Amino acid sequence: MINSTLCHIEKDGKYLMLHRIKKENDVNRDKWVAIGGKFEENESPEECNAREVFEETGLILKSASYRGIVTFVSNKWETEYMHIFHSDSFSGELTDCDEGELCWVDKKELYSLPIWQGDKIFLKLLEEDIPFFSLKLEYKGETLIKAVLNGNQLSI
Repeated sequence: MINSTLCHIEKDGKYLMLHRIKKENDVNRDKWVAIGGKFEENESPEECNAREVFEETGLILKSASYRGIVTFVSNKWETEYMHIFHSDSFSGELTDCDEGELCWVDKKELYSLPIWQGDKIFLKLLEEDIPFFSLKLEYKGETLIKAVLNGNQLSI
């Protein structure tokens, strides 16, 4: 079981996204994803989130809201708990990322980029300012086959 964080950093109606194009054997290869990564030993979700944001972007979070948890289940990859954060309060200058290209993307344009189908669900939850949520996403390969929000199955 993997624990990771994803932080949706927002500025001027845009999210800072990472286009994952630099690593060959990457589950997210060629996709656009939020900033984040795997927990290190003894880290809390908040500590992991702050560290990953700094390591991948050079930005220092002044605050971040813990918005939800996504249980990612796949027939190809290990199950992962993704702790979802949002922040619009940060400082620092963007640095290069060794995992891909960083880019500010208009939130409305994000849906037309290559992103995971399930990401569209939690992006909508963030936009609608839904209180803390639990979302389970089940994939067969890269195809979303089931989504359950707070215990209720969604039609996909």
